[in-house]
Formats: sequence, C-alpha cells, structure tokens
Amino acid sequence: MTLAARPECMLIAALAAPFLAALVIPLFRDRPNLRETVTLVASVVLCGAVVALLGPVLGGARPEWSVIEVLPGLAFAFRVEPLGMLFALVASSLWIVNSIYSIGYMRAHDEPRQTGYYVCFAIALGSTIGLAFAKNLFTLFLFYEALTLSTYPLVTHRRDGESMASGRLYLVLLLGSSLVLFLPAIIATFVLAGTTDFAAGGILGGKTTAGMLAVLLALYVFGIGKAALMPLHFWLPAAMVAPTPVSALLHAVAVVKAGVFTVAKVVIYVFGLDTLAASGASGWLVYVASFSLLAASLVALTRDNLKARLAYSTVSQLAYVVLGAALASTASLTGSGVQIAMHAAGKITLFFCAGAIQVAAHKTQVSQLDGIGRRMPVTMLAFLIGSLSIIGIPPTGGSWSKWFLALGAIESGYLFVVGVLMLSSLLNVVYLLSIVGRAFFVPVPGGSGPVKMAEAPIACLVPLCATALLCLVLFFQVDLVLALVSAAVKGG
Repeated sequence: MTLAARPECMLIAALAAPFLAALVIPLFRDRPNLRETVTLVASVVLCGAVVALLGPVLGGARPEWSVIEVLPGLAFAFRVEPLGMLFALVASSLWIVNSIYSIGYMRAHDEPRQTGYYVCFAIALGSTIGLAFAKNLFTLFLFYEALTLSTYPLVTHRRDGESMASGRLYLVLLLGSSLVLFLPAIIATFVLAGTTDFAAGGILGGKTTAGMLAVLLALYVFGIGKAALMPLHFWLPAAMVAPTPVSALLHAVAVVKAGVFTVAKVVIYVFGLDTLAASGASGWLVYVASFSLLAASLVALTRDNLKARLAYSTVSQLAYVVLGAALASTASLTGSGVQIAMHAAGKITLFFCAGAIQVAAHKTQVSQLDGIGRRMPVTMLAFLIGSLSIIGIPPTGGSWSKWFLALGAIESGYLFVVGVLMLSSLLNVVYLLSIVGRAFFVPVPGGSGPVKMAEAPIACLVPLCATALLCLVLFFQVDLVLALVSAAVKGG
C-alpha cells in the first residue's frame, strides 16, 4: 500500500481539505469564478478522502491519528469508526451539491459578503468532519463548539435586525446548553470512567448507579442543543432568516445532524446499549422524544412560511433519532442511524426546492404557492419526492428508518411508540403533501391562460434533482447504510 493510499493519510486529508480551502478562498475575493472553484475542488477532495476510508472501515480497520496528549488520558485525537464514517459520508457528499446550489442561489440573489460565506461554510464542514472522526468526547466537544462559532456568521449573513437577533439566540442556546450541561457531563464521565475515549459497549458500565446514569443522559441530551429536542429547539426556526443554502447546511449537512449524531454516538460508545437497557435509565427519554416529534409536527401545521414549516418538520424528524437512542435496542439504534442519512437527503431536497421557489418566483409563504407546480414542475416534483421520504413512504429511503424504529419499539416493549410513529407520519402527510396539492391542483390566482414554465437557474435545479434522486436510490441501495450502522451498534 502506498503512503497516499494509507487510511491514516486519507483521514488527515479529509480533516485538512476544508480548512485549507478556508485559507485559500479569501485570496480570490475579487475573482468569484476561482473562489467558487476552490470551494468545489475542496468539496470533491474531501468526499474523495472520506470515500477512500470506506473500504478499510467496512473491512474492520479503524484508522487513528493522535495529534497531542493534552493531559494524561486526555488526547486531541481521531479515530474512524462506522457511525462517524456514515456521518462523514453524508456531510462530505452533500457539501458538493450544496456548493453547486450555493453558486446559483448566491449569484441569483446578488448576496453580499460571498467570500466570507464560502470561508465560513468550509470551516463548518471541517468542524463537522472533525466531530465525526473524534476519538473521544474531548475532541468532539472542541469541534462541536467550532461548528457553532463558524455557522454563526452564516446565520447572521444579512446583518439586519432580524438576522442579528436570531444569531444572538443561536449563540445563547447552543453555547449555553453545551457549556452548562454538555461540558459538565463530559467532566463527570471522565471522573467516573477515567477516560473520555469512545469504546465499543460503552465506558460507563458498572461505574455508577442507574439514577446517576439517568442524570448523565439528561445532561447529554439537553446539553447537545444542536439535536433541537424540545424545549431547546427555538434556535432552529429562528435561524431560518439565513440564506437557503445555510438552512440546508443547518438542517441536512452539518449542524442538526451533528447534534443527533452526537447523541447516538454517546449512547452507543459512552453509555452502551446493554448498560442503558439493563438500567432503564433512558425510559423517561422515550416519552420526551415522543412528545417532541408530535408537538413539532403540530406546530408545523400552523406555519405559513415555507422555511418555518420545514424547520419545525426538522425538529420533529430529529426526535426520531433521539427516540431510537432512548429505546436502547439494536433495531431502534439502527433506525436512528438510518434516519440520519435518510432525513439528510429528504430535507436538503425540500430546502433546495424552497430556495428555488424564492429565486424563481419570489414566494416564501405556503399560501402563495397556488398553481406553482405549473410554473415550476421539476422543482415541485422534487419537493414531492423529498416529502415522501420525510413521511416514510416507499419507494423512498425514509421508509427504512421508520420501519426499524417501529421494530425497535416493539423489541423494547414500548408498543405505544408504534402509534406515535404512525400519527407523526399522518401529520407529515398533512403539512407536506398539502403544499404539493396546492401547487399542482389549485388554479393559478388570476390566471386563465397557459402558464409559462420558469424554473430556477440550472445551478439550483440540478442539485435539487440530484438529491431527490438520492431519496429514491437510498430505498434500493440501503445496504451500505445498514452495514455501517450495524457495525457501530454491534461492536464499533
């Protein structure tokens, strides 16, 4: 094996590519074509390096890179395990399509400060990869905070009163929850277990009581504010003032996915499924997550702003991942892992469509979308496919995560959760497919003649078509996702 092909080298390349891009992009501030070329090249290099790690990880290898030992037993280090591999695949592949979409959207809107936008985007993706490949809670926490700080300028990109207020809420909730709850949980784990390294089967088994495990789990779940579990979800709808590609980053590529990924990783590699199941420490979380996914769906029904409706949909869909972790069974954790990938494909499609509608038709409210399907049939067909995946209807990828979550609920003895999942899917049908029905079956206001097609620019249209197709492909090609999730759940 050549030096360049060694998994450890690919790990370093994946971590370095986005941060190097962030350094190079400002050099081409006055040359947009080169600036955006750097972004695209970096996204392709990152994805290539992550894909190069896939074979070794599936073969049982766990590439590592230890940078420095800060304190005895506390190192800044990386290790590629299956769950992190899945998250990195999702983030790196979607960065490519999001970069293409960003070019079309930012130019069509003539957005200011585009160089800073691409720099922060690259840092955010680098932080996401660092978080995905973190070997321990210490390294994960550093990149978790870096992700918050690098996305703050993206949330406040327009720098008007509304975006600055939303940015303050974003920082207060995410930094506050992590410093007040998440960090103490990490310190307590280090004191109890003597390490923060992630390990197959967990590191807390036999180290404390069931009551303390329940308290620690609460600190982790609510301290990981990016998971947007109610009542710490307000930052997410507020952040929708950002440009649509940023919304896609928040909902599908990095931020909220980093939250639920962290919850799943903590459950698997810190607590351990057997420890949680035997102690019953996660029983309360089943009810909290069930409430969150239903309540957020009900709120989504009341929102006329399209991005706000999709934001509350995300709050609900994230609760599926937390619910799977709370059920603490092999099937339910499989559902959580699959949901991370499937929701990413479906939700990025919906946000791409929302942005395309804004670019081409200058409409942002659901009540304004009567007949929009005649003007933008390709966009609204993609919206339909993304919606079906979020709902969980075959042949879209989202149906697999709902299936495994239902199996996990039965396996864990929480039969009422199956009813919760069914009710949630019905609510999804109402707040998503009503948009599609309005677009295709309600007449265009004030129009009696033929409607001229007017889709968004090709740089917006191609990515949303690609991600809609991905929703379908993932239904038939779910084996790779299942292989990675199963490897994580069964042994890491």
